[in-house]
Amino acid sequence: MLHVLIGDDDFSIRETLEEIKATIGDAAALLTNTTVLDGRRVSIEQLKNAAETVPFLADKRLVIVEGLLSRFESNGRAGRKKPKKTVAEGEWRVFSNVVKQLPEFTELVIIDGRINNRNPLLAELVKITQVRSFPRLKESQLKQWINRRVDKSGGTIAPPAVNALVRFVGNDLWLMFNEVAKLVLYAEGRRIEEDDVKAVVSNAQDASVFTLVDAIVESRTRIAQELLQNLLRQGAAPTQLLAMISRQVRIVFQIKELRSLKKTRGEIQTRLGLTSDFVLRKAWEQADKYTPSRLKEVYHRLLETDIAIKTGKYEGDLALDVLIAELGQKQTARS
Repeated sequence: MLHVLIGDDDFSIRETLEEIKATIGDAAALLTNTTVLDGRRVSIEQLKNAAETVPFLADKRLVIVEGLLSRFESNGRAGRKKPKKTVAEGEWRVFSNVVKQLPEFTELVIIDGRINNRNPLLAELVKITQVRSFPRLKESQLKQWINRRVDKSGGTIAPPAVNALVRFVGNDLWLMFNEVAKLVLYAEGRRIEEDDVKAVVSNAQDASVFTLVDAIVESRTRIAQELLQNLLRQGAAPTQLLAMISRQVRIVFQIKELRSLKKTRGEIQTRLGLTSDFVLRKAWEQADKYTPSRLKEVYHRLLETDIAIKTGKYEGDLALDVLIAELGQKQTARS
């Protein structure tokens, strides 16, 4: 069976992936029957072999491919190079044929970010499965999400407290999930009020992540490692930190790109769906400091680190340490 999950809301995509896993079978058996592939680099043979490998002592096999659709995105902006025709027009057809011939025992999940409707591989996949899209939540949707999450956690929350959460945290659901959990514990059974949000939720972790991003991009290895360890000691999960760092680098790059197109601050905030003025201000400042090539390099290494964690190559905290060290070494060698 084929599942296609795309969009900017990575938190909801990951939740949906866990739901898919739960329907496949025993979690222990799934551990030995799961393959995660980097779609930006995977070959047709690698995908085919992964999909056709018979599950070991289980009924189903799970294959997760991240970034495959992005590989066939074309950029029609003036001055930008389009993908070579041999790649864009040749490979996507073969990949499509492999996906259409999945064995019954394989559950294939294709995950990606925001994808253009003109994407040729996506156009083929739409014909054979339901593509589930997860756009970034608008403010009204985010408030509903907060209420549902608080209720699911066994708590209640006042409307002014919901509004304050939206102001302080914005639509980063990874961070919002953690803040809601902290607030439910802090309230100890009573309704969460606006003062609780002011007392518990702050921009402290966001500010630390911004500082960490600065240190990573600037290859200040020792400082970056110290900041990382501090955040880990505060209870931040490695995967959450990686998601927050990746999101921040992506936002900075997008702001830089949109500013080059003469977009106003208000237009950029609306385009990126940034409800937090704090996040916008910090990202705007960082966009002045770094070149697009450096941001791209860091972002690609973040994606590689994500794959390394999900494939079990490294534990989360070790993977982040390796990331910081390697980026520092590359920058030093370049200098």
